[in-house]
Amino acid sequence: MPKILIAVDGSALSLDAVHHALALVDSGLRAEFVLANVQEPASLYELVVSRDPDRIAAASLEAGAHLMASARALLDAAGLSYETEIGIGDPAHTLVDLIESTGSDMAIVGARGQGAIRSALLGSVSQALVHASPVPVTIVRHAPDAAQAQDVLESDSGADVLENFRGA
Repeated sequence: MPKILIAVDGSALSLDAVHHALALVDSGLRAEFVLANVQEPASLYELVVSRDPDRIAAASLEAGAHLMASARALLDAAGLSYETEIGIGDPAHTLVDLIESTGSDMAIVGARGQGAIRSALLGSVSQALVHASPVPVTIVRHAPDAAQAQDVLESDSGADVLENFRGA
């Protein structure tokens, strides 16, 4: 059975990756899942102030577990079993390490939705993961829900398009 790593950071965009995995299951895919979260390493300030690396590591693990709560709830509601992994470090490289250590066959990540220019200047975790990953990576774009799409269509600039659509 394939194992799929789903990267989650607590954002609505990362939950798109979980929803995509659930859609695959609804379509008949049988797979094992790994929910993965990556925490930034402690800053020099945090290390100096705390002086307790174990306390900082425990706080990072607690934060990662908290950020995975919504994703865990979705998988629990679907009755799916999964494991969780929390890493500390550079997100893309740490996700590659987690892919390898868990024996995952593919990864799913949510897209940040940055424009092409901003993405080219700043880069993104999903792009870095695609380039570094030893397994296929699916990047799930955020799709507005029906209510948001309706609001966009009903805006002043889209009112004519909506009327033409309804009249057809």
